[in-house]
Amino acid sequence: MKFPASLLFGLIFLVSFCQPKAEETSDSRPNILLIVADDLGYADIGAFGGDIATPNLDALAASGIRFSRFHTAPVCAVTRAMLLSGNDNHVAGMGSQDLVTDVAGYEGHLSDRIVPFPILLQQSGYFTFMAGKWHLGLRPEDNPAKKGFDRSFVTLEGGANHFSNRLLFPDSPELTYGHKSLYSEDGEKSDWPEGAYSTDYYTEKLISYIDANLESGKPFFGFAAYTSPHWPLQVPENYWKKYQGKFDEGYEILREKRFESLKKSGLIPQDAILPATHPSIKPWESLSPEEKAKEARKMELYAGMVENLDENIGKILDHLKSKGEYDNTLIVFMSDNGAAGNDFYYSSFFGPYIQEHYTDAFEEMGTEKSFISYGPQWAEAGSAPFRYFKGYTTEGGINTPMIIAGPGVENKGEINHSFLTLMDFAPTFYELANVQYPNEWNGKVVKPLLGESILPLLSGKSDSVHDSTYVFGLEHRGYSMIRKGDWKIVNIDRPFLLENFQLLNLKTDLAEQIDLKEIHPEKYQEMLREWESFSKEVGVVYPTPSPESN
Repeated sequence: MKFPASLLFGLIFLVSFCQPKAEETSDSRPNILLIVADDLGYADIGAFGGDIATPNLDALAASGIRFSRFHTAPVCAVTRAMLLSGNDNHVAGMGSQDLVTDVAGYEGHLSDRIVPFPILLQQSGYFTFMAGKWHLGLRPEDNPAKKGFDRSFVTLEGGANHFSNRLLFPDSPELTYGHKSLYSEDGEKSDWPEGAYSTDYYTEKLISYIDANLESGKPFFGFAAYTSPHWPLQVPENYWKKYQGKFDEGYEILREKRFESLKKSGLIPQDAILPATHPSIKPWESLSPEEKAKEARKMELYAGMVENLDENIGKILDHLKSKGEYDNTLIVFMSDNGAAGNDFYYSSFFGPYIQEHYTDAFEEMGTEKSFISYGPQWAEAGSAPFRYFKGYTTEGGINTPMIIAGPGVENKGEINHSFLTLMDFAPTFYELANVQYPNEWNGKVVKPLLGESILPLLSGKSDSVHDSTYVFGLEHRGYSMIRKGDWKIVNIDRPFLLENFQLLNLKTDLAEQIDLKEIHPEKYQEMLREWESFSKEVGVVYPTPSPESN
């Protein structure tokens, strides 16, 4: 039987018209939202025993899992390099923060020995975007636009004024754009919009990027790399005023209260002890009334920044819900390192420039003109159960809060005490996205990933990610550590000498107060051998560092 030509053509047209176009085909893989707070302490948010109002993060924790023994690097850029690469910071090119050299491992930008995971997600069909802090190189080829991000608005340096373009450092470079600008959008020079506050504006950008992808059918990877609560402590007045008088008892009392709250919540053992305070900290009662007032204001500002951060995270989560994307989004929240004990206003290197361009006067604290850090005294309250704070390879510098919620996450509301590291995220995201990490990239062999996927842990199919033979090492400017099972060696003396490693057992001594190397000499020698192997494998050397770390 023959059909008239016109009828046959009509049938073909109808069939072809009804076929979905390739670009309209939906990708069922989950979205991934990675939220990183900058210098947030372990005990700051409510879900981790804190006293600052963080209802959105607390709700996220209730719908997901809190991880009590999640480990980062001790400083910002080093963490970012390890996070995006799934590898050691030396392998990734950031052996020393803000140090740019021709020494392998210390290039000051992401190296060609790794492939940043946003590139592979992007090439697999993910829409990728970020807003916030980059801190992984200033050259055009180091820009997020060249590292796998379809859209980006970032501050390129390690710190920035939260209200304006006002520079923080005397050595801020020309940044290849012809004049000093801290900001880049999609690889091009950009400026800070007048009147905007950092966390608010980054959230606006992130939401706009989410909306730009809604009709594409692509899953997204979003990196909310917030700069809060990193110094300088600046926040709109209505946030910090809520906390007036709340910290007048001082940092020692706050530390003790948070420590007890962490015990009560089950995040630390009931028999845990508070470690000895850092030797640089003055007793609260030795301060004058004026000094106490200023110290309390520092913590009020910090608390206001954290509450504002939580509010903005809530805006993103609410937006995802309103667009029907929340239930298909794996959400990871973490801090990039321990609470920050720096006080650059009074440093010998940065201090003169900062004092010329900023003030720390009480009446200006928290404004665009002020440069305030809360110092080691409040940082120790932020890292309450652990020894010391940001910069150190002790637990106070590297054991940070982390929450995961979303599809595939079972046992909602629980606390998980498994040992995890930030290098576990890259393999996790690859597994979610059905992406294989390559052996070669751009014609060069790349280093294998050092982490493991945590999806079996999230689903309840496994109760751990790393066994007792897994070795995790860190080194930054001589401060060093090796972790293997419950055992750890740590060295925080300078200059670096092998004999200064201490041997600790974190199962019985979370506060890192008891050196066991004389009691367990065989274990000590085993751990020293692990250090020698690790440091050789990743390429630890000691080039001259810049004067101070961010």
